[in-house]
Amino acid sequence: MTRALIVIDVQQALCHGAGAAWQADAMIERINAVAPRMRAAGEPVVFVQHESAGGELAHGSSGWQLADGLDVKPGDLRVRKATPDAFHDTPLKALLDERGVQTLVVCGLFTEFCVDTTARRALALGYPVTLLADAHSTAGNAILSAEQVIAHHNATLPEIGSFAGKATLASSASVAGTAPA
Repeated sequence: MTRALIVIDVQQALCHGAGAAWQADAMIERINAVAPRMRAAGEPVVFVQHESAGGELAHGSSGWQLADGLDVKPGDLRVRKATPDAFHDTPLKALLDERGVQTLVVCGLFTEFCVDTTARRALALGYPVTLLADAHSTAGNAILSAEQVIAHHNATLPEIGSFAGKATLASSASVAGTAPA
C-alpha cells in the first residue's frame, strides 16, 4: 500500500446545525465515492476526529461522532486529535508507517484550519499530498466566504515548493484505487 485516504473532522457538530460547513452533505457524498475505491485497492481509510475538553466536540459526545451519512467500515482506522495538526501527539504517522503508506489523499473539514495544517505537516514530513479539491469545506469567516476559502487553498497548497513532499489537486471523481503493493 502506498496511499491512504485521510478524512479530517467530518463530524456531526461540524456538518449539521448552525456552524455547519458549506455543502457538507455534498462533500460527504464525494468522500463516500472515493473511500470504497481506496478500500478495494487495499489502501487504508483513516478518519480523524477532533476533540476538545468540553463543548460540542467533547470526546464521545453526539457532536464528536462521525457525521451522519459518512460511510465508515469496520476495517477503517480512527485517529483522535486535539490540535489542527492530525500528526501532532497522535499515532497517525506510526499507523501510516506500519502500512507502508507513502502518499496521502486528504479531504474533510475545516479547510483553513485542520485540512491546511495537516496537509502542510504531511508535506513537511515528506508525504506527497493529493488534496481532493471538491471534498474539503469550511463555514467561511467574516472576511471570506466558504467558496473563497476553498478556492484559495486549492490554489495555494499546490504552489508550496519548499517541502520534500508536493501537493497536487484532484477531483474526487478522478481518484481511482491502485493495485495493492
